[in-house]
Amino acid sequence: MRYATAFLLVSSTCAPAEPAQVNTLRDIFARLRTCWKPPAPSRANPGIDITVIVSFNRAGEILGHPRITYESEQADDNDRLMYRIAVMETLQRCTPMPFTEGMAGAIAGRPIAVQFHNRKLPPQPVEKRAWLTPKTL
Repeated sequence: MRYATAFLLVSSTCAPAEPAQVNTLRDIFARLRTCWKPPAPSRANPGIDITVIVSFNRAGEILGHPRITYESEQADDNDRLMYRIAVMETLQRCTPMPFTEGMAGAIAGRPIAVQFHNRKLPPQPVEKRAWLTPKTL
C-alpha cells in the first residue's frame, strides 16, 4: 500500500503542465503577445502597427473571420501582406484559448480589438569622447 501511494505521488508531479487558464482580457492579450512573431526586418518594414478585430466562441476557438481594421500608413503592399500573414499565424498558434468557465461565458461572441506593435528600436546614440580624440598642438 505504501508503494502505491508513493507511485501516485511521483506520477502526478511528473505530469505535463496544462496551459494556464485565460481568465481576463489582460490574459488574452498576454497570451497573444507570447505567440506574436513579426516578420523578419529583412522581409518587411519593422515599424508597422496592425489592429485586428477577433471574436472567440466558448471553447476558445476563433468565431467567424478576423478583420484587419488598422495598418500603419507607411506600410507598402508587401508590408501589409507580411503583417497580415503574421497576425493570422499568431491567432492560429494561440487558439483555442483555454478560457475559464466564467471567461468563456463573458467573451463568447464579443469582438475584441487586438493591436500588434512592432516598433523600431531607436538608434543608439554614438558616444563621443572628446578627451580621447588626438589633438595636434
